[in-house]
Amino acid sequence: MEFANTPKPPYYAVIFSSVRSKDDNGYNDMSDQIEALVKQQPGYLGMESARNEIGITVCYWKDMESIINWSKDLKHQEAKHKGKAFWYESYKVRISKVEMEY
Repeated sequence: MEFANTPKPPYYAVIFSSVRSKDDNGYNDMSDQIEALVKQQPGYLGMESARNEIGITVCYWKDMESIINWSKDLKHQEAKHKGKAFWYESYKVRISKVEMEY
């Protein structure tokens, strides 16, 4: 796996941290669908992900408008609803502006 090929800052990062539940019913299929769909979104720059006891996915975006538009996507909303109801014991979403990288 490679690091996301992000442009020179500034840009934005959406950081999704989660603890999975034991219910996997449909999770992998939905995860694959969302990953393919997000890559088609205007303003999407890349993604990095890792999972142990806590999973962390960082999705990079050109601007806040792109993040807001992605949050309104119907398939993404469906995935969020199912995640809350079935797949995650707990989770947190953080959005930050990347001002420097090295």
